[in-house]
Amino acid sequence: MHRAITFAATALLLLALGLTGCSRKGKDSPSVLQIKGSDTMVNLTQAWAEEYMKRNPGISIAVTGGGSGTGISSLISNTCDIAQVSREMKNAEIQLARGKGIEPKKIVVALDGLAVIVHPSNPVTSLTLDQLADIYTGKVTSWAQLGGKDEKIVLLSREVNSGTHVYFKEHVLQHGDAANKAEFTPQALLLPSSQAIADEAAQNTSAIGYYGMGYISPKVKVVHVAKSATEPAIVPSIETVQSGAYPISRPLIMYTKGEPAGLAKAFLDFVESKEGQDVVRRLDFVPVVAR
Repeated sequence: MHRAITFAATALLLLALGLTGCSRKGKDSPSVLQIKGSDTMVNLTQAWAEEYMKRNPGISIAVTGGGSGTGISSLISNTCDIAQVSREMKNAEIQLARGKGIEPKKIVVALDGLAVIVHPSNPVTSLTLDQLADIYTGKVTSWAQLGGKDEKIVLLSREVNSGTHVYFKEHVLQHGDAANKAEFTPQALLLPSSQAIADEAAQNTSAIGYYGMGYISPKVKVVHVAKSATEPAIVPSIETVQSGAYPISRPLIMYTKGEPAGLAKAFLDFVESKEGQDVVRRLDFVPVVAR
């Protein structure tokens, strides 16, 4: 897996630009672009930015994480040019943006499958969506109830501001039903990044977690997921995500303030190009099939 691109690189870039957080110091400069949001996408977007800057000397693109909710808030408050988001904007967020004269423009830039991971020594190899919901709502608390060892399940989750957390809650715990108000059990450990979940799952034999495909590594085991007990369990891959066979698949999105223009449009054109989608594949996410 490709972990060479780090937040440290982003921090150095911000220092070089003389910026703090997502400030608009370079707001009026056509050569500076600021992108903020999803931690799932931050390495991917950083890779796009580095490739684009290599091809276009003089252009500076700053990429920071913080979660999808943070990116959307920054877009609405006019402190970022592009929000990278691993979930759809909520109606309340769209209305808030419109109230400030911003019409969010959605661009799907890649696809992702949410990988469910456990320690490699865990004998459980597949789970249904219902079983995952029972685990994360606290109805199932021992691996023995799922055919595994007699050990208490250690639940790992992203924080509430994460688009990955929101997507998992809405599509797994609540089964995509807006009337379903199921919530994560308070026993779930909320970790600040996908990498933190990967690190914990790699050394905790009782842990279960979830994150984007770009964070899968040989240090964890990927659990096959089935829509129901009567349907086949599927492993996330480029093919199963593009076909829709994998049941926990989602688009990765960039939102701009209205139709993208200037540097934002040029960068997004690159992201959607063959070269940009090659970066998606290189970072172990899923290219967009049709644009």
